[in-house]
Amino acid sequence: MDIAYTIAPGKGDTDLLLHGFARSLMAQGIRVCGAVQVNSESCGTGLCDMDVKVLPTGPEIRISQNLGPAARGCRLDPDALEQVVGLVSARLHKGANLLIVNKFGKHEAGGRGFRPVIAEALSLGIPVLVGLNTLNLEAFSNFSSGLARCVPPHSSALGAWFEGLETELGASA
Repeated sequence: MDIAYTIAPGKGDTDLLLHGFARSLMAQGIRVCGAVQVNSESCGTGLCDMDVKVLPTGPEIRISQNLGPAARGCRLDPDALEQVVGLVSARLHKGANLLIVNKFGKHEAGGRGFRPVIAEALSLGIPVLVGLNTLNLEAFSNFSSGLARCVPPHSSALGAWFEGLETELGASA
């Protein structure tokens, strides 16, 4: 089972890192499936709209809800997230060298969201890279049975991890 995660320290840094890593791999001809977050700042609210790009070619889907300026708490639109999950699952079966999931978040910790797609990819022998925050680290560790590797939040470290997988797969073929 080849599953790894990365945690970048700044707000939105994991999103930028995974998006850039996915673009780099796709430019090399690697078949990448999954979703990366591409946020945009909402006009005057101080909050960002959460947009996710389905890999490799889109679409981009807004997964946040506008709950008004006084709203607190989670703005995730669970229906939009499930739409993204369905698109990623369908593309996974067309073949992939890597599944990238922008975040193992609250929904995944609760058994929903990308959780079944991650399990599906692993059962197909497709490596998985997940963005994570420390709030969901314990749930992710339980989900991955403690077998996930932590990769430092740098494109070079992600590249070395992926190249190591390709070397392992080539040696076993």
